[in-house]
Amino acid sequence: MVLDSKHIERLLEKYDNGETTLKEEQQLREYFAQDTIEPHLEPYKPMFQYFANTKQETFTKDVPLKTKKRSYIYQWISVAAVIVIMFGIFMQFNNPAPKTFSDLSEEEQLAYNQAKEAMDLLSTKFNQGTSNASVLGIVGTQFDKGAEKVEYVSEFSKTTNKILKKPNKENKNK
Repeated sequence: MVLDSKHIERLLEKYDNGETTLKEEQQLREYFAQDTIEPHLEPYKPMFQYFANTKQETFTKDVPLKTKKRSYIYQWISVAAVIVIMFGIFMQFNNPAPKTFSDLSEEEQLAYNQAKEAMDLLSTKFNQGTSNASVLGIVGTQFDKGAEKVEYVSEFSKTTNKILKKPNKENKNK
């Protein structure tokens, strides 16, 4: 079947717009597979020859698939988690009831009281240090406010000197 160039041009326009059917695309492939093609349609020939050649190509190289080794890690993590949970349950049921202060021996009660006194002393000293630190914070804030006021006085002095046209100390040294 010999196709005229006008028909091929219409098919190419439809092809460029993505509107061709499979039958029309087959006609285009057959036309550009011929040896004789209209000169103004020559630029399309390499494209259709490329499509024909690549359609016949096959990929023969094996693609190695990597197995997931991480699945074993997750299995072992889940086993370890079950063991930890079982150990915790075992320890909970085998642990004797906690002792009260009256259940302790005299030596243990004495050690407990001494530790309690040491913690109380540490707590009071810590609280005193905290209150002293807060006083230092207040003093620091007041110092910053005073420094701002000194800056205002300095600016006022400069303005006054300009009004009274007194030379600045900086200008005298120059």
